[in-house]
Amino acid sequence: MEDSQQAGRVVLITGATGELGRPVAQAFAAAGDRLALAARDEARLAALVSALQSPAERILSHAADVTDAAQVAGLVQAVIARWGRIDVLLNLAGGYQAGVPIAEMDERFWDGMLNLNLRSVFLVCRAVVPHMLKQGSGKIINIAARAGLQGRAKASAYAVAKAGVIILTQALAEEVKNAGINVNAVLPSIMDTPRNRSENPNADFSKWVPPEQLAGIILFLCSDAASALHGATIPVYGRA
Repeated sequence: MEDSQQAGRVVLITGATGELGRPVAQAFAAAGDRLALAARDEARLAALVSALQSPAERILSHAADVTDAAQVAGLVQAVIARWGRIDVLLNLAGGYQAGVPIAEMDERFWDGMLNLNLRSVFLVCRAVVPHMLKQGSGKIINIAARAGLQGRAKASAYAVAKAGVIILTQALAEEVKNAGINVNAVLPSIMDTPRNRSENPNADFSKWVPPEQLAGIILFLCSDAASALHGATIPVYGRA
């Protein structure tokens, strides 16, 4: 087990293969951190590990469904077994679906949005926080969304889930802020991704936030310079 702080922080990233996860992983790898990368698809995880070109001893990839409590426990146990600690938790797993009015929504759609965007954050935080409490330190960043601040037609499930992430972030921050742990959230609007461009071909893409810029903000929130922030919800809207 590698204990030296000189080896870099241990950073657990869920949703690591997503459109935000990839640039975030690149940013933290460039900062000299050790990365525990989690996502559902083993092939996409392998491709990300190859793209990062980090030494093997600085990378752990672990396929897991973070909406499943047993798989989350296995993920966290694997990181602790490898490095003995988790310094940073980045809850990036999530997804957007809309277009269904409440009167026509079935339970599977509702549960799917809340499980993916809110239950996952709860389960991973619950599994990681005891280790951070034992360490007496830690940084947790959750991904909420601008949509979580206001209900919009045909987007209720996603908005409710992201509103829940905001409240969960604030509540957890209150619980652990005196134990050396910072818990904060970022609220993106529309990110400048190939998928969003294809779905909004007439939009002004220059107003959107590139995932690499959002990664830089997340990196800052995990730095000592942001140690005074507890329960903050940082809007990252660009000019959208």
